[in-house]
Amino acid sequence: MANRCEKLFIITSDDGETIYNGMRLANVGVKKVDEVGVFMLGNGVCFAQAGSEAYDVMGQINGSAAIFSSEGSA
Repeated sequence: MANRCEKLFIITSDDGETIYNGMRLANVGVKKVDEVGVFMLGNGVCFAQAGSEAYDVMGQINGSAAIFSSEGSA
């Protein structure tokens, strides 16, 4: 049996590329059955406006539905 890892990503930037890559990395952890949490802090809470055609932030976040709990926390 593979070892599970617990990971927490804290995103504090409103830069679309940074958020996109952070969420992409979190998604890789989820696919490897790691326990992953994401916390948006500071400017990171503006993630919905940070995307662009090149960096589909919301696409990465929507692909991370397993990360977000039903309590609304990441």
